[in-house]
Amino acid sequence: MTTKLNAFFAGFIKIHILYHASRRPVFGLEMIKELARHGYEISPGTLYPALHSLEREGLLTAEQKLAGGKIRKYYTATPAGREMLAQIRVKLKELVEEVL
Repeated sequence: MTTKLNAFFAGFIKIHILYHASRRPVFGLEMIKELARHGYEISPGTLYPALHSLEREGLLTAEQKLAGGKIRKYYTATPAGREMLAQIRVKLKELVEEVL
């Protein structure tokens, strides 16, 4: 993929993360697998900065939990994240109707 195309997909990836985190808490490896299911082959070096960015922006909150003997960080959409997702859905619907 070209660098320019990757810049577009970075936004799509953040939308996927926000959507799934609004449904239930998610963790990094789970999101890498989910995104791969949609054709996004991303590394932890790409995913974690996106998660941290969404957290810094107040759209996700993180909580560490013990899972299988390891500490795992789970991300959940905040109320601001859910509101952002609602706004994204409106714009996305408009875009899909126009482009497709």
